[in-house]
Amino acid sequence: MSKAIPNDLRNLRACLLCSLVKSYDQFLEDGCDNCDEVLPMRGQREAVLDYTSANFDGFIAMMSPPQSWVAKWQRIDKFTPGMYAVSVSGTMPKEAVRELKGHGINYKPRDSTQGPGR
Repeated sequence: MSKAIPNDLRNLRACLLCSLVKSYDQFLEDGCDNCDEVLPMRGQREAVLDYTSANFDGFIAMMSPPQSWVAKWQRIDKFTPGMYAVSVSGTMPKEAVRELKGHGINYKPRDSTQGPGR
């Protein structure tokens, strides 16, 4: 079983940057399969709470990223196969957004309730 697939339906969280869904324990043990280089979470409880959200809507099972129009629509077509949230509520801490900019990554919230003017 891939580490990017939730192994339990309790304590699920979604990454605020890529929307990957895993359990809190999986993020703590393995970090985020897509974002670990820029958002290190492995072994850091506070980072898991800061960079993920328990408040998200829907699931997308993405197994073949390059062939999936849904993956392109959700901006996850370059990510590892796994379970992704359709929408993630929450915001990345300001210091993390600055750090991401330093890595050339423009953070875009994945909360669809914010509308087009986000």
